[in-house]
Parts: sequence; structure tokens; C-alpha cells
Amino acid sequence: MASQEQTTIEEHFQPAFMLEKPTREASPFIFSSPHSGQIYPAAFLQSSQLTPTQLRSSEDAYVNELFAHVADQGAHFIHALVPRAYLDLNRHPHELDPKLFASALPDFAMQDSTKVKSGLGVIARIVSEGREIYTNKLDFEDARTRINHLYFPYHEALRNLIASAQTSHQHAILIDCHSMPSGNLPGFRDIPPDFVLGNQFDKSCDYELTHLVRARLQSMGYHVSVNKPYAGGFVTKEYGKPQNGVHVLQIEINRRLYLNEQTLEKTSGFNELRANLQVLTKNLINSLPDLSSGTSLAAE
Repeated sequence: MASQEQTTIEEHFQPAFMLEKPTREASPFIFSSPHSGQIYPAAFLQSSQLTPTQLRSSEDAYVNELFAHVADQGAHFIHALVPRAYLDLNRHPHELDPKLFASALPDFAMQDSTKVKSGLGVIARIVSEGREIYTNKLDFEDARTRINHLYFPYHEALRNLIASAQTSHQHAILIDCHSMPSGNLPGFRDIPPDFVLGNQFDKSCDYELTHLVRARLQSMGYHVSVNKPYAGGFVTKEYGKPQNGVHVLQIEINRRLYLNEQTLEKTSGFNELRANLQVLTKNLINSLPDLSSGTSLAAE
């Protein structure tokens, strides 16, 4: 007999993500949005002590819409349907929080990681402002069900996209798309950046890729920071292997550019931001020959 968790997954997350394929010849670019899922099953809502709006505070709201155009520009686009508060696809699958579960965790659990200690493991214990998600502790088997049926298929699809791009183009370029809250950004007392680019301090992608994105955004009038305060999450660290021809750049967008952070409604800035991102990604994809010419990308 299927568990409640299994039933929830079968009813709401078949599939757990969407994969938008290029409508023209595929480039080596892949765009991903692991935190923009907006499906909140009734069983999950009932297990939480928070309101739906509070749960959505950790969501990268509408990022999938901001980048929906990339398939028409020749890139693959994979984005989650699973919400981040239910399962975080940008974490190691073993980052499990002992405070969240009713029984002891298996030996493989990474209980002491920085993210776990902050309550933000692969299954989050909190959302923004430290608000606890669940009314009661969870059963580890339910967590295993989420990870096995939702997390691993997403990452298998991502790995397959990377491998396919490498086969066709000798390299893959993954742009991992996120949004960030406008307030309390570490290291920024005055004006927070509009965008933060994360490349693990030049370890996850060729420097020229970061330089090109930063220059294009700055030419549009945006304030851009690199690796401060976000240098990239699990996807950036796990897949970014420039020496093997896989380049990963994380993009964080300040939510104040397009969103009312209290109501989660789009503001008048949404359409302007989306149009600017469309120009950015078109330029980025079309500039690949110049980008790879004379840089380490060409040698990989």
C-alpha cells in the first residue's frame, strides 16, 4: 500500500520538473531553475504550521517565467515544479537535518553541513526569517521517498543535458537561475546589488563567461556583484568542472526588481526585467563563438 508521501508525489509531481527543449538548433547552453516550483500539495500544507504565503517566501517566484524565452534562443531550460520548501534541489541529497526527524538518521547523513545547521538541508526545516515549517517531526522514510522520486530524477535529467551538450559541442554551459531577498544581504549595508553572479571564485566556469554576463548587465544599468554574498550553491559546485568542459554560473536576481516581497505579486518592473534578460541571454548565446575564441573554453 502506497504511503501518503508516495500518493502525494503521484498526484502532484508527475513530472517533478519541466524540460523545455530548444525550438531551433541546440546550443551548448542549459538554463536551470531549481527553486521556482509553485505546487503546494494539500497534505504538505496540512503538515505545516505556516501559511501558503509564508511557505512561498523561500521560493524563487516566477524565475521560470523570467527565463522562459531561452528555449526559443537555442538553449535547454529545466525548471522544478516541486517547491523549495518541500524539497530543495540545490542541496546535496544527504544534507539531512536531525532536528527535523523523529528518529536517528542513517550514518551517511551529512548532519553537520553549514546549510543543515542553518535549517536549510535538502528538506528544509525553516523558511525565511527562521520560521519553522512543520508542526510535527518527519518520518525519515517520507524524506527518502521525496529524494528518490523527485530529487534524483531532476539531477539525472540535468546530468543528461550536460553530457549531451558535451557530446555535441565539446563543452556545456549551465546558467543556474535564482532570486534573492532584497533585505539583509551580508556585506551590503547600503545599496544591495541587483544581480549576484556566483562562480565559486572562478572555479566553476571560465572567467570570461562571468565577465561577459557582468558587463552586459552593467551596460543595462544594473548593479552587479560577483561571489558576494553568494558564490554558488550545490549545482554550481557539483557540476562546474571547467577542466572537463562543464561551466556553471549562478545568477541571483534581487526580488525587488520585479516582485512585491510581502504579497508575492509581480510589480510593474517584471516586464522590463524579463525583456532585459531576453536581450542578455540572446547576446550570451550568440556570443559563444567570441567567448570560446582564445579562452580556455576553446581548449577543452
